[in-house]
Order: sequence, then structure tokens, then C-alpha cells
Amino acid sequence: MEFAKLLKPEAVKVIISASSKKRLFHDIGEVAEQAYGLPASDVVDALLERETLGPTGVGHGVALPHARLDGLDNVVGACVLLDKPIDFGSVDKQPVDIAFALFAPLDAGVEHLKALALVSRTLRDSSICAKLRANPNPLTLYTILTSAETEQAA
Repeated sequence: MEFAKLLKPEAVKVIISASSKKRLFHDIGEVAEQAYGLPASDVVDALLERETLGPTGVGHGVALPHARLDGLDNVVGACVLLDKPIDFGSVDKQPVDIAFALFAPLDAGVEHLKALALVSRTLRDSSICAKLRANPNPLTLYTILTSAETEQAA
């Protein structure tokens, strides 16, 4: 699993209007619809449903919302950088300003877990998160994410 297969450049956005987790999920739904043709309302519903199981804020300003969706052939992602952090119910009580959403087919097994592990491992790296926060340009964010795994492997 690698970022270049998981994430399209058009699925990386900087959001300036998110005021709540629900609003962020609507923004992510729009990104997923534009980038992958997924119905935004299905994305929002799936993310909200998954969030009822427990918050996906993993700490240090990062959230990894994820859901399974009908109509997908492989795992895809969307990365959103927020200009103003929002409360996400994170484990460390810190507000979130980086959200990486993953969407998997309904029958996805190990691929979903591999993608989640890749994103989690990458966004646990404080230097990568610092680079993301310092570069509010979607194409630069995409480049940082897709080059991060080669840097980590070296």
C-alpha cells in the first residue's frame, strides 16, 4: 500500500470553513464526490455512523475518520488541512487540524487495515505533520504525503 495509489491530488484540500466535526464530514464528502465520484451524502452518513463507535481523533491534532462504502473497488483517501482546529473528541483532548479520511469497499479486509496503518504511521511523524501545517497548498500537501513513505523507508 502506498499513498500514490491511495490518494489523488484532487482529494487533498485546505478547508477554511469547518466549524464542527459534522461540518468537516460534509466537506470531506464533497471532496470524495469530486475526486472519486462517491455520493457526498453516503460519505457523510458512513463517517457519522463510524464515529458513533468512538471518535477517530488519534491525537496531536490528527483525525483518521474512515468508513466502508458501497460502490468502491479499492481503498481511497482524502486529506484535509483545516485553517482553524476543531474539537474532535480526540484521545488527547487536542483539537484537530489534519484529517485523513479513508474509504474502503464493503468487503475490504486486509487492504483497509494496511491503508489505515500507513496513514497512521505517517501522521504519527511530527515532522511530517509540521510540514503539512506549514504548507497550506493542496499540491504541496499531496507531494509531502506521497514522498513521506520513501523518506521513511530510507
